[in-house]
Amino acid sequence: MYVDLVVIVILLLVVIFCFRRFSSFVYAFAIIDIFLRILNFIQNNVPVPELQALIGKYFPNSIEAVICSYTSGIIETIILWAYVIVYAIFLGYIVRIFIHKKK
Repeated sequence: MYVDLVVIVILLLVVIFCFRRFSSFVYAFAIIDIFLRILNFIQNNVPVPELQALIGKYFPNSIEAVICSYTSGIIETIILWAYVIVYAIFLGYIVRIFIHKKK
């Protein structure tokens, strides 16, 4: 029932304990979310029923979907704003890397 939530939290905790940097957490967060979104795209666009069932059963659509499925009300709003802030920080990291590679 809570398998998707537990797996995502464990992955993020492993990253925090192994790397101990906020940027590592942000990168891991974005990597996990992008991976889940790619799987969701594959589920919706590859016409193999077995694959669609496998992905639909074991993987959520995104971290946002997990947040929305387990929370509601003001707590959901606060966590979704934190989600957006983490993605804004990720965007800042990516832009900074892009600008420094350009020089």
